[in-house]
Amino acid sequence: MFPSKALLSIVLIAALSAVDASPLRREAAATLAFTARMNARASNVNIVDADRARAQAMQHPSFKRASSSSFSIANAVTVYTAQVGVGSPATQYTLLVDTGSSNTWVGAKTPYKQTNTSVATGDSVSVYYGSGMFSGVEYLDTVTLSSNLVITGQSIGVASSAPGFNAFDGILGVGPISLTQGTVSNVDLVPTVTDNLYSKGTISTEALGVYFVPGGGAGELTFGGFDSSKTTSSVNYVPLTTTSPSSIYWGIDQSITYGNSTILSATAGIVDTGTTLIFIATDAFNKYQSATGATLDRNTGFLMITSDQYANLQTLNFNIGGTSYGLTPNSQIWPRSLNTNIGGSSDNIYLVVNDIGSNSGTGLDFVNGYSFLQRFYSVFDTTNHQVGFATTSSTSATSN
Repeated sequence: MFPSKALLSIVLIAALSAVDASPLRREAAATLAFTARMNARASNVNIVDADRARAQAMQHPSFKRASSSSFSIANAVTVYTAQVGVGSPATQYTLLVDTGSSNTWVGAKTPYKQTNTSVATGDSVSVYYGSGMFSGVEYLDTVTLSSNLVITGQSIGVASSAPGFNAFDGILGVGPISLTQGTVSNVDLVPTVTDNLYSKGTISTEALGVYFVPGGGAGELTFGGFDSSKTTSSVNYVPLTTTSPSSIYWGIDQSITYGNSTILSATAGIVDTGTTLIFIATDAFNKYQSATGATLDRNTGFLMITSDQYANLQTLNFNIGGTSYGLTPNSQIWPRSLNTNIGGSSDNIYLVVNDIGSNSGTGLDFVNGYSFLQRFYSVFDTTNHQVGFATTSSTSATSN
């Protein structure tokens, strides 16, 4: 334990969690209320296309500056927002939480209000998320995550243009700092919120623990380590991949088997809270579709199976660092109570695995999105250059 340090637990559905002792955590954690919400399905947005556009943009290292993709991360079905204060006195902003980007910015909806803690840097900022983007100017200001966790001198963007983000005020970017490169003029890298929490001694390890549950229910994001009260196994860590472009993000190496058959040989990909589904390379996807007998539903873009096919689904195993993380049949289907959110029929059964749009070998051959993360606790550890996973009480739940 580190008696002089504190952790920040960001609770998605407001709740204080019991916290056990751990080398990465303190017994008391500062909390900030988060909200899990399901986006209404826009009439002109297909969720699969939106997720795929994000994945394909990430396959190109220059996507922060330019992209031909068609959708913004704000189109995700499930989004997580925090009320974050900026300035003194603080103005509250509703920010999307995203591990797939690293710039924190405000002003898309609620205007940025300068106070005596606001310092204009004179630098411009622009970040692309697919074709969705924001641009504006960079400020240094006080960011308040909770009453006892305040970051002074945090670099933030102030949007002058932010198409696609009219329902939110901006983003709280908690991805790797490398994703900020080239986004702010006259600056190489922009320290993230997590970087500053660590550099100022607020947390002892630069790590994020992420806990979700199926269907957008209660969960938490813990800065500084992980909450062992949410896990039912030890956390198994794997080094970050060195394969580009996955190495730019929270990238890992894994293989995937369906039942006893390998559908994706060991390759690099990413773990991403900003992606709703699970995406795999086209050649692996074709094997999965053939093995399950699923058909493509043109209306939603999801694979669809019958009740008989569901009864015969086998476990989909993600083999990571010598440990197998199995998605049960129930874990492989979209929550049936939320079928209308994707434009589907309430009686249909849809699978959460989809086609990334390119064959394996791109250097980013899978995205383990929210549909994976809701079944396993994940730890994003910058200090030790690793990502960890553990089982939870939701790993084998049958809530879908």
